[in-house]
Amino acid sequence: MPGVSLVHRVKTSQHSMNDLDEPLRELIPRLRRFAVSLTRNPSNADDLVQSCLERALSGWGDKHPDGDLRAWLFSILYRQFLDAHRRSRRYARMLEFFTGRDDAQPSVERTVLAQSTLQAFDKLTTEQRALLLWVSVEGLSYKEVAEILNVPTGTVMSRLSRARQALRQLSDGEITSPALRILK
Repeated sequence: MPGVSLVHRVKTSQHSMNDLDEPLRELIPRLRRFAVSLTRNPSNADDLVQSCLERALSGWGDKHPDGDLRAWLFSILYRQFLDAHRRSRRYARMLEFFTGRDDAQPSVERTVLAQSTLQAFDKLTTEQRALLLWVSVEGLSYKEVAEILNVPTGTVMSRLSRARQALRQLSDGEITSPALRILK
């Protein structure tokens, strides 16, 4: 598992992190699952989780002890993903153009309904996918997601509502892109 050896290395350093070892171990699978959903690549996801844990452990002294560790780690991971995504956006487009690869397509073994849903999910923005995964898969509360994104809880609720609506519309073939909205 990524990060486990890092925990042991940091434990031997000047900071005592015995109270952090077990909660980190429990969160690594959730962080990895979320990272795989963002990166769509297990190897890149492992790198992202490792980077997240390194940043978290190096910044542990600055973290408020009463804060939510899970939300804090998801926030770090998400922000690192966004930073890396912004840096590599141009390179990824060129690579996809030259190789002709489209890793976003679901496998042929999936049912027609699952294909439609997964394809629609892939068309959502990164933030919409993250919101749906955090709340629906990871079980984070709106308040925890608001902390991750550093926005009010009401903003999370409205963005999540729009993400769900966009997923429904994309699944039904009503719209082709979440960027195309009908203004009322």
